[in-house]
Amino acid sequence: MGIVATLSYYPYMDLDLTLDRRSPVPLYYQLSQGLEALIDRGDLKPGDRIDTEVEIARALGLSRPTVRQAIQELVNKGMLVRRRGVGTQVVHSHVRRPVELTSLYDDLARANHRPTTAVLSVGVTAADGKVSEALGVEDGAPVLSMERLRQAGGEPLAIMRNWLPADLIDPTAEDLEASGLYELMRRAGVQMRIANQRIGARSAGRTEARLLGVKMGAPLLTMERTTFDDAGRAVEFASHDYRSDAYSFETTLVDR
Repeated sequence: MGIVATLSYYPYMDLDLTLDRRSPVPLYYQLSQGLEALIDRGDLKPGDRIDTEVEIARALGLSRPTVRQAIQELVNKGMLVRRRGVGTQVVHSHVRRPVELTSLYDDLARANHRPTTAVLSVGVTAADGKVSEALGVEDGAPVLSMERLRQAGGEPLAIMRNWLPADLIDPTAEDLEASGLYELMRRAGVQMRIANQRIGARSAGRTEARLLGVKMGAPLLTMERTTFDDAGRAVEFASHDYRSDAYSFETTLVDR
């Protein structure tokens, strides 16, 4: 049968975790997933301290090695950190994003990561180089350019640079702060159908380090995407930089 226990991380905070001893899923993994869900939902927030391994083991009727393995899983994922003299604390909720044709804003909102946006720039500029090639326009053609800093749960997560045909939409900074770019495009009648996407990595420069709150040279995940509508027209070129300690892409592989 399942076991339910309440772990008191603070005197005023009671959080329930349910483990099923009949399940073939190892108990350490059930505990790890349960704690991860509490962090993802925001029930456990960055800076919160969790009980000791001994206290958790006693509350759930588990062995200490089982609890230690569960905690280590989350330490390895960067969601918990052990601090000498302080204990085990929540660092942040790692964002795992499926590789789909979706907006980061929408993905974060669905996962309850409380997205917010700071618009660094927005306006019409002249296309050149990679932007011209991606959007299929001549160098010097007008394109809508925008740069935004996306936060999740109050923590900086990504610097997003996007270019669109100038005649597609005309958003204000307030529009971009209140909603995701893809939602604004859908409202304008743009039917996004397919995208070519490339995922890579690079080191943070001075500007990226300052905006994302990381050290210069810290590893960043990068993503470039060209999106096409149902008529085959390129409607977006994106170049994003993500904090690698807080973000990852997930994909499902199928044997053919």
